[in-house]
Amino acid sequence: MEHPLLPGLYIVATPIGNLGDITLRGVEILRGVAAIACEDTRVTGKLLNHLGIKKRMIRYDDHASEGDRERLLAMLAEEPLALVSDAGTPLISDPGYRLVKTARERGIAVTSLPGPSAVIVALTLSGLPSDRFLFAGFLPNKDKARRDVLGELAAVPATLAFYDTAPRLEDTLQAIAAVLPGREVAVARELTKKFEECRSGTPEELIAHYAAHPPKGEIVLLIGPPLPAAAKDFDIDALLRAELETEKASQAAGKVAKLTGLDRKVLYARALELK
Repeated sequence: MEHPLLPGLYIVATPIGNLGDITLRGVEILRGVAAIACEDTRVTGKLLNHLGIKKRMIRYDDHASEGDRERLLAMLAEEPLALVSDAGTPLISDPGYRLVKTARERGIAVTSLPGPSAVIVALTLSGLPSDRFLFAGFLPNKDKARRDVLGELAAVPATLAFYDTAPRLEDTLQAIAAVLPGREVAVARELTKKFEECRSGTPEELIAHYAAHPPKGEIVLLIGPPLPAAAKDFDIDALLRAELETEKASQAAGKVAKLTGLDRKVLYARALELK
């Protein structure tokens, strides 16, 4: 690094699986800071070891106290400090926002580096509409609360994105089937790793698949936007199958999109599955 880093907070996105995904700038910042605040020193330690970096690590996670935050803020006023999560971009479903909010209120410099984010990777893989999406973190553990949240978001005209875990996936899909029937769902897991998978279909199809092939790893769950009112009167699969008898998938999707008002990309992905 040509010049020493100025005091302040540097938010550094870390790989979500493949260690090669960290940015050159991210490596430079991690080398240049005085210390690194992280969720789990063991996880961050593996990344630093891979990068050949030796640096003081300070644990800062969901259980961090106000006193822990104040100690970090005192350091930030005097020296550069990096904030990382176990995987991906900090502040996305982790406690870093409190530290950033207070730092900004006190006039402490905050710099954020772009980098890996599981929800963005999943969205780009899924084939679901990506022009508008809502990320809503983790759904509640209890079934009623889970269904209540899905009901609150049912009318949002955007793709819905959630984080989930393998043991909870079936319960989540059951709730989606009950509250948001007819929606296309995508399950993205093991992102950027050797066994990366992005599987889409109806909740019922996905429940059947994962009952036979129990999933592993962390999951991003995506739910397609509401169908236009007119489209609810159509059997989309039947329309696509009829067109596929004489047309290519792209042409079939285009004709059904024109008829129903549904997103052509979503219909094309479904046509390929049916074909």
